[in-house]
Order: sequence, then C-alpha cells, then structure tokens
Amino acid sequence: MPLWFMCLGNLYAERNIMGSCGSSHVKPNRSGKKTIRKPKPWKHPQPITRSQLMQLREEFWDTAPHYGGKKEIWDALRAAAEADLELAQAIVDSAGIIAQNIDMTICYDESGTKYELPKYVLSEPTNMIRFG
Repeated sequence: MPLWFMCLGNLYAERNIMGSCGSSHVKPNRSGKKTIRKPKPWKHPQPITRSQLMQLREEFWDTAPHYGGKKEIWDALRAAAEADLELAQAIVDSAGIIAQNIDMTICYDESGTKYELPKYVLSEPTNMIRFG
C-alpha cells in the first residue's frame, strides 16, 4: 500500500499535517518546496455543464496511465486533484511527487517521469453552465 494512502487515515483523523506522515511541507517556504495551489481562473473553449466536465475528468483519469508513468503516481495525482489543498499537499509530498508548476499541471515522480494534468481535472472553468 502506498505511503500517501496510509497517511490519509491519519490526516482525516487529526486534520494535522504534522502527524505521523512526517510531512512538514504544507506551510509556504518552510521546506523550500512549492506549496500547491488551484490553477488560475480559466475558460473552456465552449461553455460546458458539470456532467460534461465530470465526463472529461473520467476520460482523462481512465486513459492517463496508458501514456506512461506509474499507476500509483497517477492514483496519488487523482486523489490530490480531488482533495482540498491541504490534503492534496500531503498526498503529493507523501507520494514523492514534485510539482514543477504550483497548480500541479506539470509534475514529476522521483524517477523523473513527467505527468501532465489538464486544468479541467484540477478546477472548474469560469464559463461552466450552471442550472437554477
């Protein structure tokens, strides 16, 4: 079981990143690592609904591992993309993921393999169609 996954129980229980996972990288500049953030506001080429956005995300996560990289890193990236920023930072740190961009659009694993994430898996577009 990956270390980042084992740490999740501790993080949910304590909501204290300084728990047994040993991750002290959440506070900005404390360790010299970049603190991850959500992408800057962005616009999809055409307005889309929430269900269309969810479909795009599912398609990406289903196909991403086929383009290379380790499944456990893709799983960690997905968990981080779907988590709040504090938990996402802990997942990224625990999995040994290096975020080249603070918005996680370009990441590397410890062996130097590159992982590219589209903004639509990390945040919602500004032109999303909202009903009601």
